[in-house]
Amino acid sequence: MNNQLRQIPQIQTLLTLPALQDAVSQYGHEDVVAALRDILAQTRAAMLSDDQAELPAFSDPSFTRQVTGAIEAARAPSLVPAINATGIIIHTNLGRARLAPQALEGMHSAGAQPSNLELDLATGKRWSRHSHVERLICDLTGAEAAVVVNNCAAAVLLSLMATAQGRSVVASRGELIEIGGAFRLPDVIAQSGAHLVEVGATNKTRTDDYAAAIDDTTAVLLKSHTSNFKIVGFTAAPDRRELAALARDSDVILMEDLGSGVLIDLAPFGLPDEPVVADILKSGVDLVMFSGDKLLGGPQSGIIAGRRDIVAQLKAHPLIRAVRIDKLSLAALEATLRLYRAPHDPVAEVPVLAMLAEPLAQVEVRAQRLAQMLGQIGLQDVRVCASIAYAGAGSLPDQDLQSFAVAITIPEHTAEALSTALRTNSPPVIGRISREEVMLDMRTVQPDELAPIVDAMRRIARS
Repeated sequence: MNNQLRQIPQIQTLLTLPALQDAVSQYGHEDVVAALRDILAQTRAAMLSDDQAELPAFSDPSFTRQVTGAIEAARAPSLVPAINATGIIIHTNLGRARLAPQALEGMHSAGAQPSNLELDLATGKRWSRHSHVERLICDLTGAEAAVVVNNCAAAVLLSLMATAQGRSVVASRGELIEIGGAFRLPDVIAQSGAHLVEVGATNKTRTDDYAAAIDDTTAVLLKSHTSNFKIVGFTAAPDRRELAALARDSDVILMEDLGSGVLIDLAPFGLPDEPVVADILKSGVDLVMFSGDKLLGGPQSGIIAGRRDIVAQLKAHPLIRAVRIDKLSLAALEATLRLYRAPHDPVAEVPVLAMLAEPLAQVEVRAQRLAQMLGQIGLQDVRVCASIAYAGAGSLPDQDLQSFAVAITIPEHTAEALSTALRTNSPPVIGRISREEVMLDMRTVQPDELAPIVDAMRRIARS
C-alpha cells in the first residue's frame, strides 16, 4: 500500500502533461491545481480504505476529463431553477413568489441597458427611484403616498426609526411576532432606537390597554397582522377604527405591519382571512407595511403606504439609502403592480394568485397526466391521491388548499433516497415524504414541468 501511495505523482509533475497544460491554458493555473489537489486527496483516501483501489491513468484522456469535469462542477452556478412540488405556493426556501412573465421582461429591460432609474425624462433632472411605483401603489391602495425598500423587515425598521427613535412604541403582547430566520419584532423595535411598551395579554388586548399606555413619550401604536400563526378560542382584539380614533385623539401614529398583504379580496377563492391593504388604510391606519414577494406575487420588496407627511419623513431619513430597492426588483415590482390594473386580470396573470385560485379539477387533471406519463416509462407504484396545499411564507396559516398529489415509490429506493435523488437532479425536484412515499403536489407544479419530472424519474429508476 505504501508503495502505491508513493506512486502518486506530485502536482507539479502532473502539470507538465500536455493535456493538463492545455487545461491550464483554458481554465487557469489556480483552478487546475485545486482540482488536482482534490482528486489526489480522494485517490489517497480510496487507496487507504481499499487495498484493491488502483491508481488513475494520469496520462490517459479520461484523467484530464476528470480534472476538467471537477473544474466545471466547481464553477457551476449555485443558484439554480427548481421544480416546487411541495404544495407550498410561496415557499421561502424556494424563492417565494414565482414572477409573472411581465415582471421578468421588466427585469431584463432594466438590466440589459441603461434606464431612467433616477432621471426625470421631462426635466432632465435627478429624481427619486420611488416615483416609478408610488402612483401605482397609491392608486391600488388609496394611500396618499408610498415608498418601497428591499424587504418588509426593512420597511418596519425604517418606519420606526423615522418616527419613534428615542420614544415609545405601544404593541399588543399577542402581536409580538417572530418572522422567518428567528427575527423577532421586539428586536426590530429595539434596533430602531424606540422603546417597546407591551400591553394586553397574549390572547386578549383591548383599546383601553393601548389608551392606558399612552404618555408624552409615545410616538406609535403598532399593530402586527398575525399572518404566520393564529390564536383561537378566548380572544379579543381592538377594532382598527377604534385604534385609529385613539391615535388621532392622542396625536400619535397608528402603524400596521401586515407582513404578507394583498391588494385584492381573496374571499371568493375560499381565503377570507387576509386583510386587503386598501381596507386597512380606509379604517384609519396611518401607515401600512407589507411584502412584495408574498401574496402580492412580485419580487422581494417592502412596501410602505399611507399618510403623505409620514412617508415624507421616511424618504428623508438616512437609512433609506441603505435599504433601498434595486433597479431589477423595482422593474419587476412595477410590472407586477400593473397586472392589478384593468384590463389585466391579476388572478389569471399573477402566478401566486393563479395557483391559489386554480380549480381543484384542473389540479387533478395535471396529477392524472403525470401519473400516466410515469406509467409509460415503466413505473408501477404510482398513484394519485388527495393532498393539502398551503399558501406558505407565513401567509394564511390556517387556510388549507385542497389539492392532488402523485405518490411515488420505487422498490430499490427508500423514500428518503428517492427524495434525495430528485432534489439533486438537474433541475432539482422538491417534493415531500409521507408514509414512505414521495409526494409531488400538483398545485405548485406547472404543466411544462411535468416532462422534466418524468425525465428525472427515468434516470433515477435506471440507476
